[in-house]
Formats: sequence, C-alpha cells, structure tokens
Amino acid sequence: MTDHRRPAGAMTAPAGPFLFRDRPGRGLEVAFTSVDAGNLAFHVSGTPAADIEDSQRDASTAGGDGGAEDSRERVRASRRGVEVSLGVPPGRTEYLTQVHSARVVSAAGRGWGESPVAEEADALVSPTGRDPLAIMVADCVPVVFASRRSVEYPAAGGRDGRPDASGRGAGGVDPLSGPTAVAHAGRRGLLDGILQNTVEKMRREGSGHEPGDIQAWIGPAICGRCYEVPEQMRRDGTAQIPATHSRTVWGTPALDLPAGAQAVLESLGVTVHRSPVCTREDPRVFSHRRDPGRGRFIGFVWRREEGWGTQQIEGSEG
Repeated sequence: MTDHRRPAGAMTAPAGPFLFRDRPGRGLEVAFTSVDAGNLAFHVSGTPAADIEDSQRDASTAGGDGGAEDSRERVRASRRGVEVSLGVPPGRTEYLTQVHSARVVSAAGRGWGESPVAEEADALVSPTGRDPLAIMVADCVPVVFASRRSVEYPAAGGRDGRPDASGRGAGGVDPLSGPTAVAHAGRRGLLDGILQNTVEKMRREGSGHEPGDIQAWIGPAICGRCYEVPEQMRRDGTAQIPATHSRTVWGTPALDLPAGAQAVLESLGVTVHRSPVCTREDPRVFSHRRDPGRGRFIGFVWRREEGWGTQQIEGSEG
C-alpha cells in the first residue's frame, strides 16, 4: 500500500494470504487478500474460466450438484483460513450480497457463519468499529475505512458495558477509535455515490467531520491503463468525476476508477492511502477481466478485542 502523496512503487507482499496488511491504530487491522487466500465469494466458481465447461461436465456426469457444493466448501475453508490468520473468531466476519448499488447498511453483529444470507448492499458500516467487515472484488475498487470519533459523540461502550476512552483529547489513546466501514466501488456504484453515502453514514454514526478524521485505504483495482470502456461511457463518467478520464495503453477510451475514488474521497476531507496494484496486470490478485470466474479477494477491517487472537502481522508495505 502506498500513500497517494508518494510515488507509487513495487508493493511487497507479506507472507501468507495477504497482499497488504497493516495495523494503523491500537488493535485496528486493515488488509487485502491475495490469490493465496483462495476464492472468498460463493457466487463464483473459483475455477479458471477455461476449465468451467469441463468441471460442469464432470459434475453432471457424477450425477448431482456435488461440484457446486464442493466449491462452496472451498470458499468456507478459505474464509475460515483468512479469519484464523487475522485472529478473528471463525464465521464472525460480515459480508454483503453486492449488487453494484449505492446502498450502505450498518453491521448486524452477525458474521457469515451465523447468517449465511447476506444483505444486499455495497457498503457496510460498523458504528462501534469492532465488527470484522469484508468487501469482495476482482477489478472493482475496494475501499476500507477507519475513523476518529467525533468529540460530539460519547465513546462507544466496551465489551463489559462500561464506556471506553476514545476520541481526540484522550491522552495516549488510539485516535482511530471511531466507526469503520468497507465499500465496493464499481463503475456504477462510484458514479451513483457509494463513497459519498459511506462517508455520510460514518459521520452520522459518530465519525469526526474534520479533514483527516476519516482515513480510507483504496485497494488493488483495475487501473486506467487497462479498464477499456466505450467512448460514450467514458464521456458519461468523466462528466460526473473528471479524474476518471483515461486511455488504455493500446490507445482506446478508458476509465480510471481508483483515481476517481481518490478524488471523491479527498473532496470529502478523507485521508487516502492508495495501492498502486492493478488487478488486470498483477497475478497476485483476482481479475474478472483477466480471468473470468476465477474468484474474488477481499478488503478487510476489524478491531482486535482483548483476548481475541494473538497472531502478529507477518509483514506489510505501508
């Protein structure tokens, strides 16, 4: 991960299933998985596109939907593996059924293991900042958020019901103690306002309104050199977010979604950290355009509570 104010350089992958992993505040972790974590989405097969026809034929020959169930079990195992690596209780992470909308919902406090049918939305906010949140992508822009709590809001309650010290002005206390969030910013969602809606909801839930009170990590996504679109689509996108205007390396119209996401967030006073990794160019992450149907990786945020997990960060590039 590289701060947008520094020149983009090579990203060094930590050991294990993460392309990027960091701890920006006390107990707070943000991460983006790599292909080594496996496919983390139930709605894709996890099978290379070239092999899909053969795997479907094998499943039908076997008599039943065993292939589909095998694929779902692989996803379950992959999700549990990521949680173990992060020190999250298995099944505790909250996912969404992503539909390329601008809808934002609050965390329900129930992970995928307890509530396997996820709500339809494209951003998820944890008012307490303690819920493990995940967002799935394979070219679209994944954004992970953390925040300082507004001085106008009381500190969130602790696990025992007593208030925690948090927010600015509490000596020696992590400032990123406010709401957290994740968002899926595909072309449609980005243009329809998914990031603005996420920031607005975070502030309603207690995030500060001052510049820098909210921080965002823009993860690996297809870059403006690779995201080819029809000319009319580029004109429409550029009219709404000028920073998205781009051209592919082969000279055709394109949109730069990560640049557009950065421009939107900075206009809202959000501090942005942006990955230089392009999903289409880098085989360490899944890409729908490069390899349709192969899988999804996730952007992840959670706050480690006392007694939950002891694993240390294996490495990061920050």
